[in-house]
Amino acid sequence: MPASPHRPTRILLLSAVAAGLALGAPAGPAQAQNFLERLFGIKPERPPVPRLNVPEGAPPPGPANPEEPGQPGPAAPEAARPAPVPRGPVVLKVPSEDSVVGQDLQLNGTSGALRLERAGAGLAAAVTLPGTKVSQPSESCSVKLGGGKPIPLTSMGKPDGAPRYEAPAAECPLRFDVTDGGVMVTTLDSGQTCTFSAADCATTPVGLWGPPPATLIPRAGEFDSARGVADKAVRDNYKLMTQRARREDVRPIVAEQAAFSADREQFCRSYAREGTHGFCHLRFTENRSLALATRLGANTAAPTAAVAAPRKPRQRPAVEGMNPDMGGAPEPE
Repeated sequence: MPASPHRPTRILLLSAVAAGLALGAPAGPAQAQNFLERLFGIKPERPPVPRLNVPEGAPPPGPANPEEPGQPGPAAPEAARPAPVPRGPVVLKVPSEDSVVGQDLQLNGTSGALRLERAGAGLAAAVTLPGTKVSQPSESCSVKLGGGKPIPLTSMGKPDGAPRYEAPAAECPLRFDVTDGGVMVTTLDSGQTCTFSAADCATTPVGLWGPPPATLIPRAGEFDSARGVADKAVRDNYKLMTQRARREDVRPIVAEQAAFSADREQFCRSYAREGTHGFCHLRFTENRSLALATRLGANTAAPTAAVAAPRKPRQRPAVEGMNPDMGGAPEPE
């Protein structure tokens, strides 16, 4: 039988396969085919594709924007809710004249003298006003109203929630708003200064007349706790006022609320050791809260605010160069 013309080709092919196996070519149909393709140039070798470093169990990457048209996006965080408005006015305990009758009070706890006494069905006040000489402003002076005798006071009721008395016929017409343990004094005239030409003395009686600071400092914790209750009562009453007011009346109420802190600081900044005990700030805030509740039509005879438990007084280190009697103000040069 004549030799097949394709026999030499088959022999070469078989020889190549045997040589590949002898050299350790990988077994397996797919790998053997790949080897033959590379051997005879039938198909060029493809560069290896680097494997992505994806951790096991991780979900396959999705599209850049998974949201579809018409599908709602993630829920937005809930907007901050405004503070709730109280249902009714917050009423603090109304101060009584019993807390000041028979007490020796001083302007800002340091100067002058004020003593309220019972006079029949009303009150009388023995007042000594401190001041400075008109001719020599660097020198101090004092004036006793009524020649040193008690001046009868006229009761004005409780127009701002707290008991109020006036002495319109005195040489220096004064108004007395009772607070717990003190009296807030203002002048009935437009100015704050009363001048006594015969005594060569100018006096400024406006301020809180109360106990000396030595008796107040041990109660600093009590005052601090009550101050938190009073501050909240003022804020709540202002909120209620703005809610009830007409639109055109809201702005004056907001302006009054914004000026409250400045008014309090102005009134109390001269009280001795105020930064240590906080007595004046507390009483001013309590009376303001009562005034707001009265304007809101509340029955001030029935308190609605809870009384806070007293806290321990905070120890405040003394700072060199500071005057403790001026509430932390620098000493004058």
